[in-house]
Amino acid sequence: MKKDFTFTSESVTEGHPDKVCDQISDAIVDHFLERDPYSRVIAECAVSTSIVFIAARFASTVPVDFPNVARRVIKRIGYDGPDFNARTCGVLTSLIELPLDEDCCFNEMELTDEEIERIPARNQVTVFGFACNQTPALMPLPIWLAHKLSKNISSVRRLRLLPYLAPEGKTDVAVEYRDGKPFRIASITVTVSQNKREEPSLHRLRDDIREVVIQPVFDAEPIKPDDKTELFINPEGLFLRGGPSVHSGLTGRKNAIDTYGEYSRHSGAALSGKDPLRIDRIGAYAARYAAKNLVAAGLADQCEVQLTYSISRSRPSSIQVETFGTGRISDEKAALLIEREIDFRLAGIMKKFNLRRPPGRTKGGFYQRLAAYGHVGRIDLDLPWEMTDKLEALR
Repeated sequence: MKKDFTFTSESVTEGHPDKVCDQISDAIVDHFLERDPYSRVIAECAVSTSIVFIAARFASTVPVDFPNVARRVIKRIGYDGPDFNARTCGVLTSLIELPLDEDCCFNEMELTDEEIERIPARNQVTVFGFACNQTPALMPLPIWLAHKLSKNISSVRRLRLLPYLAPEGKTDVAVEYRDGKPFRIASITVTVSQNKREEPSLHRLRDDIREVVIQPVFDAEPIKPDDKTELFINPEGLFLRGGPSVHSGLTGRKNAIDTYGEYSRHSGAALSGKDPLRIDRIGAYAARYAAKNLVAAGLADQCEVQLTYSISRSRPSSIQVETFGTGRISDEKAALLIEREIDFRLAGIMKKFNLRRPPGRTKGGFYQRLAAYGHVGRIDLDLPWEMTDKLEALR
């Protein structure tokens, strides 16, 4: 295994067109589940100049005003320019209402083990979960830092510390590794958009971003930029307005940003816009839960868990663990341990994480909040798959 290398991960703010689509799709999921926890829904979205397109298939007892949900998300993100805003953008929909399926209207919290066994996955997918001891959240350092920078761009904009900022921004951080461990920050790139071309100048913008966005993020980090760290702020110059008026967006196009910044493998299936009966979504959360608990238990410094599901089977057809030579036990034994201690069946995951009901208890939406800055490794959210409650059992 390579020990000395440089790795870069990218993050984007909530105003990036792809993330606008992810948030609209997950806001639709939240809207259904808040009113009918047994709703089935798949929602996908595309945006461009002045246009939002929503395609959805759903089965539910409640009506949902899709255009209104989309406009609320756009308004909350902060798009109010003439080319794209919540008031005047056109919202097109292609909706298919499906018949209610009684087989899906089970209360997983009341199911026996035998009943859980009889509920199969309805999709075929291979999902991955990853964890490592590079950060407090057991996430790879490059994506951890890239997300922190992106979140701080949005925070600075919302607090109007830099009132000229528009919603879209992008970051990437390159970390140099020595002997397999983070050693130094090789480079930082930040691109932000602004509302007016004449304000501020590029020189002032770069000074502001360095002082107000970048420096506070690294003040709390043990590894900081040094005098050899390359810093690029808007390297292509001023970026006016950004967002859907500049380039289009699509649900599910930022899977690496949603997971591990390509430091680890991830499924090709989108995470956003799917109800909790979709194993391609919640299976990825279960795999992260398993990997994180193995690392937190001290059984490996880094760990990737792979789960393969087949249609009509309740259990994964394959459970594999890869610890990249850092395991205190064999990978085969680690796989047997998580298979014994963690329920990877569809209804078992739903029961463990109680995934149908959080939208009704979470202000601002549960799934929508996952749609920007990562579905995993979130210490700002109380996510059930980020718990480390299997340590003693695994040890």
